[in-house]
Amino acid sequence: MPRIEHTDFYSHILGMSLKVEVTGHFGYPMIMFPTSQGDYTQNHDFKLNESLNWLVENGKVKLYNIETIDKFSFYDKNIHPSERIRNYELYMQFLKQEFVPYIQRLHSVHRVAVAGASFGGYHAANFAFRFPDVVSHMFCLSGAFSIRNFMDGFSNDLVYYNCPQEFMRNDEAWKFKHMHIVLSTSDEDICLEQTREMAGILAERGINHWYDEQKWINHDWPLWRMVFPTFVGRFFG
Repeated sequence: MPRIEHTDFYSHILGMSLKVEVTGHFGYPMIMFPTSQGDYTQNHDFKLNESLNWLVENGKVKLYNIETIDKFSFYDKNIHPSERIRNYELYMQFLKQEFVPYIQRLHSVHRVAVAGASFGGYHAANFAFRFPDVVSHMFCLSGAFSIRNFMDGFSNDLVYYNCPQEFMRNDEAWKFKHMHIVLSTSDEDICLEQTREMAGILAERGINHWYDEQKWINHDWPLWRMVFPTFVGRFFG
């Protein structure tokens, strides 16, 4: 079994500690996100991490499952939408300015991989598309690409720049030439149309990506456990 360590990472930007589950002893660093309001151990609990056991045990990848602040941002209905998106932007800046630099130093790499399923797929895709220079691989499993439904009609630049479905229509393809982008879905996935649309946007921009659509399986862990090792194994196996 891979080595698993639980630790806290203090963010000066957020003014709080975030929990991290580290799986593996060596390998290319992959930052992973849970689904909506999920615990930082969720990908372990639902055996998504386990689907990569061979790659982890053989030192191909090392997993960093990071806590999110969904409950303090998009899912906090007690604060104004402007505060929700502001809090989420602070989380993005925590990743970019604090957590990723820590991983870069620890692993002596310039770029990291990011991954997640469902809303975790949104976090992974949004970060990768926002900050392509520090991301080498992006694995988005049944992800969403817009957060407008959390904004109650409110809009500003932060909302726009956290909706890949919108800002990627106007971005430049050269920024993503180095990145390996995987968009995964299925014909019974509630995120099927969103994923198809995102793949279409990337195609229109001339951005290379791997679009995968499975059959006869819905938006849930069995789908993600099935496809994830195939994608990661293609690049790190």
